[in-house]
Amino acid sequence: MARYIYIVVLVLAGEMVFGLPFHTARFFRPTMLEVFGFTNTQLGDLFAVYGITAMLCYFPGGAIADRYSARTLLSSSLVATGIGGLYMATIPSALEMGVIYGFWGITSIFLFWGALIRATREWGGKTEQGMAFGLLEGGRGVAAAVFASLLVGVLAFYMPADARLATDEEREIGFQMVILGYSVITITIGLFTWFLIPDAAQSSERRENPFPNMLIVIRRPIIWAQAAIIVCAYCTYKAVDYYSLYLVEVLGMDEVQGARVASWGAYIRPFGALTAGIMADRFNTRGSLGVAFTILGASYLLLSVAMPDTTGLVVIYANLGISLFAVFALRGIYFALLQETRTPRHLTGAAVGLISVVGYTPEIFFGPIAGRILDATPGAGGFHDLFAFLAAIMGLGVTVVIWLSWLRRNNKASDPVI
Repeated sequence: MARYIYIVVLVLAGEMVFGLPFHTARFFRPTMLEVFGFTNTQLGDLFAVYGITAMLCYFPGGAIADRYSARTLLSSSLVATGIGGLYMATIPSALEMGVIYGFWGITSIFLFWGALIRATREWGGKTEQGMAFGLLEGGRGVAAAVFASLLVGVLAFYMPADARLATDEEREIGFQMVILGYSVITITIGLFTWFLIPDAAQSSERRENPFPNMLIVIRRPIIWAQAAIIVCAYCTYKAVDYYSLYLVEVLGMDEVQGARVASWGAYIRPFGALTAGIMADRFNTRGSLGVAFTILGASYLLLSVAMPDTTGLVVIYANLGISLFAVFALRGIYFALLQETRTPRHLTGAAVGLISVVGYTPEIFFGPIAGRILDATPGAGGFHDLFAFLAAIMGLGVTVVIWLSWLRRNNKASDPVI
């Protein structure tokens, strides 16, 4: 029972630490743009601030994860992130929001990310890495969907039946309640993490200076290939943040309807992640990633030309659903490559640090690029350009998977100094 409590806590912590930085914009983007008075470009630039601070934190944060207990790192990260949300609820200026996003880049990455990945890898053992990361990603999807659905209800409570008729005051109060809801949930899960995750004694391996491990993983080409795969995969995940805006600007929904349908899409996440986890354990992770990239490329190509009055809503909704399934499949298994590429367990934190520094660079560049694409051609045209951009990235993803497979076949997965 304790083992299952452990993974449930990791799931809740792993999703809700990102609720304030990401869910508020993913599910409530039209409302957030209105309340703060941001353009897509400005909001994208805020995510770039987050991405820069996160990039600076991934590598040292991974090394810290090899040294200190998950309980301490995860719980302190969640509480600090929630406190940042309390300040966000005051609707600060754009400059102050930049500071908040930079702060979240530290709290959600330096203290958190490496500890989460290491704890999940240890939970999965030697034979269930795909299942472990599939459960983590799938469970995070359930958590995201449930809490988003709850907070969409909170927003709707403060808005008129037809959200298009909402006053600025109604919209602002409703969104403030959403932010406060995410803040309270995040802090509460931080307390649960402290009490429910055991503070296991650290091994001598963890007490050693972890930073020399960084030099070891830097010399492994296959780690760089894995990082490149995550760059491509994470661009697709960042694109999901724009689906609620797509529903409003292209498909004609109001902002509450768009938020609600976007939250429903999060329920696809466990099915995509768990299916990919099972397939990765049964066959291999590389092949599963290649299939997901291919499916996404085809789906994005169709969405890059689709219009409700020509292609039809059924085709558009089907492709949005297919793309979500494949996005979550990618996220469910890309860290399972650590086992397939024979990364030693004592290097997990350092490897995750390097992979994340490179792999999550879309946090820096994707928001500003996507924002400028959408603002350059408002409406359907901007989204067509965005989906075409994503289709090209999927082609690159397939290419990198082939490169990683070549490295593994040629026995370059193991560095001679290990």
